[in-house]
Amino acid sequence: MNLQSKLLDAQQFVSFYGTTSPRADLPPERVARTANRLSERIRHLPLDGLVVYDVQDEPGRTAEPRPFPFLPTLDSRVYAKLLHERTAQPVITYKSISGMAAEHWEPWLAETQRDYGINFLSLVGASSSKSGQTGISLSQATQIAAAHPARFTLGGVVIAERHSPTQSEGMRILNKTKNGCRFFISQAIYDATTTIAMLSDYHQLCRREGVAPTRIIMTFIPCGREKTLEFIRWLGVSIAPSAVQAILAAPAPLTKSIEICCENLRAILDQEYAQHLPLGINVESVSINREEIDASIDLFHALQNVLHSFKQTTS
Repeated sequence: MNLQSKLLDAQQFVSFYGTTSPRADLPPERVARTANRLSERIRHLPLDGLVVYDVQDEPGRTAEPRPFPFLPTLDSRVYAKLLHERTAQPVITYKSISGMAAEHWEPWLAETQRDYGINFLSLVGASSSKSGQTGISLSQATQIAAAHPARFTLGGVVIAERHSPTQSEGMRILNKTKNGCRFFISQAIYDATTTIAMLSDYHQLCRREGVAPTRIIMTFIPCGREKTLEFIRWLGVSIAPSAVQAILAAPAPLTKSIEICCENLRAILDQEYAQHLPLGINVESVSINREEIDASIDLFHALQNVLHSFKQTTS
C-alpha cells in the first residue's frame, strides 16, 4: 500500500520520522554526508515515510528571545528529494507560505512537482498574526494546491495548545479539510491533557457534523538538556513543570523524557475516540546534540512498543 492510500485509509496507523534541512551555507558534500548519516540511522525503522520541516525565524512567535540563533536552512524541497533518493522513503515536505506573494504560489507548486518530484506537502502559515507578513493566505494557498494538476496530497498543522471552548482546534481541522487537507501533523506533545481534550472534542464534532475524521499524526521528541527544554517551550509546546523537573533531575534525562513521551501516548490512546480517529506518530529531534538525535531512534522504538500493546488490546 502506498503512502497516499495509507494516509487516507482510516484503518491504518502510520509512523514517520521528522527532520530539518541542514544549514543553507553548508557545501554540497556536507549536505550529502548529513543525508547519508540520517539514512543509516533510520534504515531499520518500520517507517511509512519521512517529514522534512521548513524552518523559519518566526520573530513574531513570542516576546521571549529565541534560545538558539536562527540559521537559514536548505530549501526543504532540496533535502526532501535527497532523502528520498537515499532512502526510497516517501517524504512529506513542509512549506511555510508566510510572506509568499499570491502570483508566485502556482509557479512554486508546478516547480515543486516538476523539479523535485514532491507529492506530499504540509502547509503552514505565519506563527503569529503579529508577524507583519503579507501575501497569500493559508486557506487560499491550500485551495489552490488542492486543485493543482500535480494532485498533491496535502497536510496541515494541528496545535492542541490553542484549543479551547471558544477557539476550537477541531473546527480549524474541519475548515482546513474542506480546503483540501487530507492529514494533520501535531506540534510536539509533552502534555497529554491538551491533546486528549482536543482529540475528544474533534471526535464529537465530526459525529455532530456527520463527517469522517481526518488523520492526525502526533509528534514526539526526546529532550535531555535544559537548553532544549527552553527551546521546546519557546516553540509553544506545553510541558508541565513537574515533567521539566523529572527530566532534569533524572540520572538519565533522555531516558526519562522517553518514558514521559510513552506515558503520554498511552494516555492519549486510552480514550474512546482512539477506536474511531485515524491516528499516527511522528518522531523528531529539534536538537543538533548527538545524544538527543540518537535518543530519537530509541524513542521511536519505545513508541512502537506502546502502539503494539494498543493494537493487541483493540484487535
